[in-house]
Amino acid sequence: MMAWTDRHCRYLLRLASPNAFLFTEMIAASAVLHAKPDRLLSYHPAEHPLALQLGGSDPEQLAAAARLATQHGFDEINLNVGCPSPRVKKARFGACLMLEPELVARAVEAMRQATHLPVSVKCRLGVDDADTDELLHAFAARLIDAGCDALYLHARKALLNGLTPAQNRDIPPLQPQRVYALKAAFPTLPVIFNGGIRDAQSAGEHLQHTDGIMVGRAAYQSPQFVAELDALLFGTMPVAEIEVARQYLRYMREELEGGARLHDMTRHMLGLFKGGRGARRYRQLLSDAQRTRKNDITLVHDALAVVLPQAA
Repeated sequence: MMAWTDRHCRYLLRLASPNAFLFTEMIAASAVLHAKPDRLLSYHPAEHPLALQLGGSDPEQLAAAARLATQHGFDEINLNVGCPSPRVKKARFGACLMLEPELVARAVEAMRQATHLPVSVKCRLGVDDADTDELLHAFAARLIDAGCDALYLHARKALLNGLTPAQNRDIPPLQPQRVYALKAAFPTLPVIFNGGIRDAQSAGEHLQHTDGIMVGRAAYQSPQFVAELDALLFGTMPVAEIEVARQYLRYMREELEGGARLHDMTRHMLGLFKGGRGARRYRQLLSDAQRTRKNDITLVHDALAVVLPQAA
């Protein structure tokens, strides 16, 4: 979800789901340490609970980034060893680290020593030919020994040679039974199911066997889906899309006064009203580059006027 789940996106998703545990996009630990912390670690208080997702392979750097995250008030530190991007692989983090379980364990240990916050890991079932239950269970056992508090498990393996990150989200088949088996083998380890969740029915199925679900692109593409999941899991009334849009509009006005750019916020609204009457015109209006460059907030009013009669 790099370049997707920035702070504006997370605020919008929080409006749709009062109870979801939100995650930042994956941020390199080195970037956290060398950039101005407020630029990469800033968030709105409404985003809590919020996890900082880190990428990296240097235990000392990851520990230092965990300390900064603790100072900035995050609620969890998550180490991503599941991203299949070639660029990430070149930097020696992401899914390729599943081939180095001892290094991942040392990183978890270092972060645990650097913070009182929960430290979790996000990974896949395996990598390339290193894809057996024996290897996966050994990986999980080593993480538990290192102090890992939870495992977010994408129910596909990663193919690092020949597939793009987008293809890695679809071509390797989902294998939910392997996630269920790992949970059964390690009953005290919180296991959160990730991958291919696009409807409440599949979410409910996975929740019968694991401790939670993690949703990425489906949530971004349709914030209303997040509202439906919130209702399923917490018994809330789904927040209406138009109410999400109205509250987000107030947020955008405040952010513009603080120097934010309109395009950085409107791009996250495109999934609202998906499939409804006027949705296409709504997206066209929000994508007007000339008006967004001018921070013309009236374009949002114009876009909502297209869908308001159907959404009200």
